[in-house]
Amino acid sequence: MSLITWTAEQYGTNVGFADEEHRVLFDKLNKLYDLATGGAARDAVGAQLDDLIAYVVDHFAHEEREMQAKGFDNFDQHKAEHTALVGICADLQTKFHAGEAEVTEEVGQLVKGWLDSHIPTFDKAYAVVLS
Repeated sequence: MSLITWTAEQYGTNVGFADEEHRVLFDKLNKLYDLATGGAARDAVGAQLDDLIAYVVDHFAHEEREMQAKGFDNFDQHKAEHTALVGICADLQTKFHAGEAEVTEEVGQLVKGWLDSHIPTFDKAYAVVLS
């Protein structure tokens, strides 16, 4: 069962690259969630966690380059949001691979909650500059 489903109404920014990358991100998050909550082997969960985090880092970098290129006014605040989530993810990744943490339902809900807040609040705000 999917943790999060992309819809234009809830998550659409009208910025082509962002909407496409968000769809891919949601797919990767759903796959991780399904593996982690479905009892998959730890190495499979770890590989998907690594894939998701690498994708998120690349996506954030892409958004940030586009915002800077267009002179987006709230760049610093937006980048701070990205930096905070990457820090949380990197900490989880390190602890997971050290055997000190698991990817759980709560982790999935935390990331979903962040996306539920971030995309409508922060990403939709850049649409006027990037679309």
